[in-house]
Amino acid sequence: MFSTPYVLFFALLLSVPLIFLLAPKILPPKHQPISLPDELDDLALFRRASLASMNHPQSKSSISHLGTTNPPPKIAFLFLINSDLIFAPLWEKFFKGNEKLYNIYIHADPSIKITPPGGVFNGRFIAGKKTKRASPTLISAARRLLATALLDDQSNTFFALVSQHCIPLHSFRFVYHSLFASPHTESSSKSLSTESWVTRWNRRGQVRYSSFIEILGEEPTLQDRYTARGENVMMPEVSFDDFRVGSQFFILTRRHSLLVIRDRRLWRKFRLPCLNKESCYPEEHYFPTLLSMEDPKETEKFSVIRNVSVCWRCQRSVGVS
Repeated sequence: MFSTPYVLFFALLLSVPLIFLLAPKILPPKHQPISLPDELDDLALFRRASLASMNHPQSKSSISHLGTTNPPPKIAFLFLINSDLIFAPLWEKFFKGNEKLYNIYIHADPSIKITPPGGVFNGRFIAGKKTKRASPTLISAARRLLATALLDDQSNTFFALVSQHCIPLHSFRFVYHSLFASPHTESSSKSLSTESWVTRWNRRGQVRYSSFIEILGEEPTLQDRYTARGENVMMPEVSFDDFRVGSQFFILTRRHSLLVIRDRRLWRKFRLPCLNKESCYPEEHYFPTLLSMEDPKETEKFSVIRNVSVCWRCQRSVGVS
C-alpha cells in the first residue's frame, strides 16, 4: 500500500497536465483585446461628446475643425476601414454639390498603411486604434466614430456606418430626402424602404426619426454565440431572450448614437474575451442587442445600408487580421 504522502504527490503530478490542458477553456485569456489606456481614452471622448450634446441643443451648430456651422440637418458618414478607400471616386461623385448636408469621418487601423484618398476625404481621419475582425475592437471603433461625429457638429442628425468596400446605389439627394422624409410626405415620395415610416410624430407634434439596424432573434447559431464567453457570463445584464444579431453596419439617429456612447452596462459584457473563437463576433451583436433592449419602438429592425449602398465583402471588410 502507498502511504498518504506518496498518493498526494502522484495525484498532484498527474493533475499538472490537466491544468495546462483545461486552463485555456476555463480561464479567460491573460491579455484583454482592448488595453486600459485605449479604454480610458475612449471614455474621455464619450464623456466629452455626451456633455456637449447636453449643453448644446441639436438645433444649434457647433464650430470645429471638421464640421461647419450650416443649420440644415446633416448625415454623418462614418467610414470604418482597414485598407484603402478604393471606391473613393464613386463617393466623390455621390457627395458632389451637397457640401452643406453631410460630414465625413474615417477610422483607420493605424497599424496598416493607408493611402490618403484626398478630395472630400482629405483631413477626415480621426484618431484611430487597432481593429480586428471578431473582436470588441470593432465596437470601440464604431463608438469612437459616433462620439467624434456627435462632438464635432451639432447638425449631424443621422450617422451611417459603412466600410471601404461600400459603394452608393442612389444619389445623395435621394438618400437625404428619404431619411429626412416626414410621415406627411413619404407616401408621395420615393423611400428607402416600404416596410415602415422613416419618421414618427411625438406627442408635441414634432418629428422623431427612427434608426435603421438589422435585428434578428431567431438565428440557428445564436445559442453558440451567446455562450462564446462561457456559460451564463452574459447574465444578468443580457439574457438569452434579449440577445440579438445583425449587420455591423447601420444608420442611427443622434439620440440612439448618444445612447450607444453612454452605455457602460452592456459594454462590460461584450468587451470580455471569448473562449469559443469560432462563435465570437461581438460586433454583430452589441448594437442590435443594445438598441433592441433599450428602445425597440424607435428602432426599425432592418438595415437600409443595403438600399443606400452595396458593400462588397461587407461581412469580411473591416478589421481582418
